[in-house]
Formats: sequence, C-alpha cells, structure tokens
Amino acid sequence: MPESHSHQSQAQRITIIGSIFDTLLGVLKIIFGIMAHSSALIADGIHSLSDLVTDILVVWIIKYSHQEPDEEHPWGHARFETIGTVILGCVLVAVAGAMAYDSLLTLIKNEVLQLPEWPALVIAAISVLTKEVIFRYTLAVGQRIKSDLIIANAWHSRTDAFSSIVVFVGVAGAMAGIAWLDSVAAIGVALIIAKVGWDLTWKSILELVDTALPEEQIQAYADVIMGVEGVLSVHSFKSRSMGSQGLLEMHLQVAPHLSASEGHYIGDKAVFRLMQEFEDIGHVIFHIDTFDDDEVGHDASLILPTRTEISGILWELLDQAGHPELSINRLALFYRLDFVEIELMLLDNSDTQALDIKALEEELNRLFRQYPWFRCLHLWQGTQSTRL
Repeated sequence: MPESHSHQSQAQRITIIGSIFDTLLGVLKIIFGIMAHSSALIADGIHSLSDLVTDILVVWIIKYSHQEPDEEHPWGHARFETIGTVILGCVLVAVAGAMAYDSLLTLIKNEVLQLPEWPALVIAAISVLTKEVIFRYTLAVGQRIKSDLIIANAWHSRTDAFSSIVVFVGVAGAMAGIAWLDSVAAIGVALIIAKVGWDLTWKSILELVDTALPEEQIQAYADVIMGVEGVLSVHSFKSRSMGSQGLLEMHLQVAPHLSASEGHYIGDKAVFRLMQEFEDIGHVIFHIDTFDDDEVGHDASLILPTRTEISGILWELLDQAGHPELSINRLALFYRLDFVEIELMLLDNSDTQALDIKALEEELNRLFRQYPWFRCLHLWQGTQSTRL
C-alpha cells in the first residue's frame, strides 16, 4: 500500500474512533446531567456531541486532500488539509473565547451556578480519562503521519476533556466551599486552548502564503545536494510546504563543458539523493546552470548569439579562410556568462586529412575575435557524421 494511502487510512481510522467515543460520552453526559440536575454536565454533553461535526469535517477533508493530482489541482489537494487546520484552529480559539467570557461574567457577578451532584462528578472523571486517552492516541498518529489537521483535531478533542475538568473542579470546589474555583480553572483552560488554536492557525496561514521552509532545513537539503558528484553549487533555492510535504525549486551549477544529458543526469541524481535522505520532500524542480545566475541575473546570457547565428558566422569565416566546403562532423557551443566557446569536429576523410588542423584553428580564432562574445575555438577531426 502506498505511504499516502496508509496515512489516509490511519487518519480516518483514529478520527472515526474518536467520533464514536464523542457520541457515547455526549449521550452519557446529557442523561446523567438530567438525572443529577446538572446544567453544566448537560452543556458538556452537548459540547461532546458538537465534536461530531468537526470529526465529520476532518474525515471528509482527509479523503479529499489525499486524492491524486488532476487538471484543476496539478500539485495535488494537500492544501485542503491546511484549510481544514485553519478552520479547526479558529474553532479552538472561538471555544476558548466563549469559555473565558462565561467564566469572567460569573466571577464579575459573583454568581454561583447550580452545581452537579456526585454522579456528575463520576461521569466528568470518566470523560476526562477517556478524552485524554483519545487525545494522546490521536496526537501520536498526527505526529507520526505529520498531519497538522489530525493534530488540531486531537487538541479539539482535548477541549472536551478540559471542559469536563471544569465540571469536575466545580463540583469538588463546591464540596470544599470554594465555588469560584470553577471559573478560575475555566479561564486557565481557555487560555491554553486559545494558544494551541492560534499556533495551529498561524502555522497553516504561513503555509497558505507559501512561506519558505526553515533555514536549517534548507541548509540540510543543500548539504546533501553538494555531496552529489558534478554539482558545483546550488542557488536560487526556493521552498514551500503543502500539507506535510515540502516543495523545492533550485538551480544546480555544473561544469560548462558537460553535455545537456550529463547535466540533467546530475540533477536527477541530486533529486534522488534528497528523496532518499528526507521523507518530507514531495516534489523537486531543478534547473541546470553553467554559471551562478543569482549573481548576474537570469537574463544576462540572453544577449549572446544563438546556434543558428553562430553557424551562419562560421560558414562565412570558413569561406574567408578558403574552406567553404569543409566537411564538419559536429559543432558544440559552450555558453558562459558573457562569452561562447566553440568546439568544431571535422570528418576524418580525404578532404580533411590533408588540412593543417593547427593552422586552420589559429586562423578561425583570429577571424572570430572581431565578435565580443567569442572566447576561443578548438578544432579536431572525428569519425562519425552528424548534422551541423
């Protein structure tokens, strides 16, 4: 089974398990809240049942975010998981705000709410223990599969445990004659929930605006790339995240006299090494350079002549040198920052065997020097015939 499908299966399974316990706890709290005349436990039960809505949302988002790329979403659907994390983070902040607001009003008014009887205390304790187990299990799954959405849902589940703690503390406080302890505990819990919700939301917002990956992570990637034979430097490094995966774009500098196929092979080798070393890389785009275009700009070499232009000049100069019908095997051009090097291979036949190769090379170099983009020309004889 592919890793992405395994992660999807784990995420859906733990979410469904959590939703089952949310339903059972919600029903128990409401029933015992009515029997024990506890409005707090009834409200807590409604809170548990409300978690079903977010559980359903999480299951749907997980299923959709793990779909394969299509025409409308060529990079995949992982950003839907990020959006879901933002929604859950906002829900956490809203829940925290409501808890803090109600508790502050109670403290200001010095109002003593109706407290549950001892059965509510037992149910609240069971709820705290159960939800804590679900939280830890869900959090572990979320961290293992690197899913912020599952981590957010784990903390959302923990808000139910926190609300049950408030009920428990309220009952215990009333029994001990400290009724206001319920409100103070609720405010403290609300602050914790708000902090978690804000952190998750802000992290996801940074992802949605394509914030770069941490510098130390980029340096680790660069260190692996520089260990690949043939890579002279890596620059124009761009990064972003999509769900639990990192997306990279980079320019790799290789020696200028390498063939295009060898340069591309070196790039493929660098990508393979990255994928081997880091499981969190989803996609890599690389561009092969023969110089560091970060220092001079990406269009600095575009003023140089094209192959067609250079070929035309070459035939003119060969005509001037007295060799208009010279049999040419291959013309190789090596573009540098602001100049071009030329390698010319002649066919090894009766027409070229009588030539003074050294003298012709010197003459062509002299004629080419009138062009500011020219650096040097190398000439030799070959054995295979190819088109110029």
